Amino acid sequence: MTTTYWLEHAWLGTHVEPGVALEVSADGRIAAVRTGVDAPPPGAEVLRGLTLPGLANAHSHAFHRALRSVVQVGSGTFWTWRDVMYNVAQNLTPDTYFALARAVYAEMALAGITNVGEFHYVHHAPGGTPYADPNAMGEALIEAAAAAGIRITLLDTAYLSAGILNAHSGQAPNPHQQRFSDGTAEAWAERVSGLKPREHALIGAAIHSVRAVPADQLATVARWAEERQVPLHVHLSEQTAENDACQDAHGRTPTQLLADHGVLGPRTTGVHNTHLTDADIALLGGTTTGTCMCPTTERDLADGIGPAGRLQQAGSPLSLGSDSHAVIDLLEEARAMELNERLRSRTRGHWTANELLTAATADGHAALGRPDAGRLEPGVLADFTTIALDSVRTAGPPPRLGAETAVFAASAADVRHTVVGGRHIVRDGHHTLVGDVPSALAESIAAVRS
Repeated sequence: MTTTYWLEHAWLGTHVEPGVALEVSADGRIAAVRTGVDAPPPGAEVLRGLTLPGLANAHSHAFHRALRSVVQVGSGTFWTWRDVMYNVAQNLTPDTYFALARAVYAEMALAGITNVGEFHYVHHAPGGTPYADPNAMGEALIEAAAAAGIRITLLDTAYLSAGILNAHSGQAPNPHQQRFSDGTAEAWAERVSGLKPREHALIGAAIHSVRAVPADQLATVARWAEERQVPLHVHLSEQTAENDACQDAHGRTPTQLLADHGVLGPRTTGVHNTHLTDADIALLGGTTTGTCMCPTTERDLADGIGPAGRLQQAGSPLSLGSDSHAVIDLLEEARAMELNERLRSRTRGHWTANELLTAATADGHAALGRPDAGRLEPGVLADFTTIALDSVRTAGPPPRLGAETAVFAASAADVRHTVVGGRHIVRDGHHTLVGDVPSALAESIAAVRS
């Protein structure tokens, strides 16, 4: 059987089309796209507003949602923020993490996000003792995504050291980091090989950073991902302190170190890519290594503005993430990337609205190993979201400017519907699986706050 959705207006990648009928097959994929359908066909699900492909949140740390507003008290740096983060991480268990992630992923669905890349590194119990199921925490995240109705790419993260000690080894993990570490990359690979993909979940890999994985173990993680042809993500040059430590120990930048050990390539995404040299940009672009920008977190942590425009021009595909979840709003991430570039350059119009939406949709899904998502085309996963064009933020512009309205005026609060695999997850602004998302967030956050 097929289900027909009638879209009042739809963004088709290059333009907004009025009156579009999407036929969704029983396997959760788009079977047909018909334009010029002026009225809803009999029995069709009617989606008023602007329908986009589902948004892809390419970089998430779900438990960071518990830090929202708390870390805004006073001042400080990335490193003082990290101390607060450690305190929350210590209180996570498989049960509390499931509850928190379920609520966070439900918030994402309410924001039009249909797929999340979870950069997961809280693997073991406090002190580093493995759970009876060594992947209990990762399994909790996978089940949380299912309970919230969205897809997940679990980017299981190698996090082995507290920092760079010298060219041959890293500093021992501090007490907070012990639960992140498997000890060696080989032990990480053995553990993560026990995780299995399923319909809504892919398994990928991540290198936390060059400070957290010693240089001689980088290739082990890269090889694991290469053998399985899965995504590999890495925090890259987020902080100048990381660059300085890498230069002191290895005589090269983090980007150059990753290149030396076979980490870069078209299935790899560097997250942040903030403090890069010209040579770094050329390396990333030349290897078609992706770039995931997280502007709301990068500005919240005072990290700086990464050279997104130059990276894309060099050949690095762009995606977007909400990272620490200072806010969960992929439209804001897209807007912020453009506006940051305007502030730096004092010129306007670095990306069109269509290009920014592509980063938030098709290119984001591709970075998460889902090239069959992020477009409204036959054969593609039936994941899409609808934004109101009659809210106080979006009313006024003609519908043909819907892409510009979505990027430069709308917010997550304007999402009215989210459909995943042809299944209505958010209907008329209400989550169909998690009845009271604010209460779920409040209760699960309280459980992990010390």
